[in-house]
Amino acid sequence: MGDAIGGMLAPAVGIAISPVPLIAVILMLATSKGRGNGIAFTAGWLVSLAALVTVVVLAASGGDASGGDDGPASWTLWLKLGLGVLFLLMGVKQWKDRPREGRAAEPPGWMKAIDTFTPGKSAGLAAALAVVNPKNLVLAVGGAVSIAASTASAGGKTVAAVLMVLIASLCTLLPLGVYFLGGEKSVTVLGEWKAWMAAHNAAIMTTVLIVLGAKYIGDAVSGLAG
Repeated sequence: MGDAIGGMLAPAVGIAISPVPLIAVILMLATSKGRGNGIAFTAGWLVSLAALVTVVVLAASGGDASGGDDGPASWTLWLKLGLGVLFLLMGVKQWKDRPREGRAAEPPGWMKAIDTFTPGKSAGLAAALAVVNPKNLVLAVGGAVSIAASTASAGGKTVAAVLMVLIASLCTLLPLGVYFLGGEKSVTVLGEWKAWMAAHNAAIMTTVLIVLGAKYIGDAVSGLAG
């Protein structure tokens, strides 16, 4: 099980520190419908991410991803190589598209209209950010394939998948927890989080994607050469 958890940990953290869902849920919590929309957003994120991870783990396990005594199946190594290259390309694009010094990034249209959202629309936005957003989709697939390719038992893979979803959902669970438990200080704390993540978005995601890309490519090359 340790192999499965180790394989999914980096992608899960990469999803968890993605600034967009964190900023989205903080903005929702600041509106008049904040309580209901925040809960709906978090639930939508958890359910959609859990569904994606479950489908990929089951599909990859059905394809004998673990490969038996000889290590992971070769197709999982080629997939990791492809994902690693994608991570590197996305990291370069993230850095090239960063706002230049002294300029703020233009917020997306849905962010400007977030005070008009209903719980259903909030849950739908969460699902889109969790499994349609290219960065999160690639990270989730990479982590789920790593779980399937591990030597863990079915129970171990299940535990690893649950942990992956929970870790990857910290970007929504933590703001919601602060909102309900933080009292009067919650507004200040969440505002500081939002400002910090918005200011350091490019540097954070570029670093995560480059590191993950190097790791996946290194693991794939090592496995294919072995």
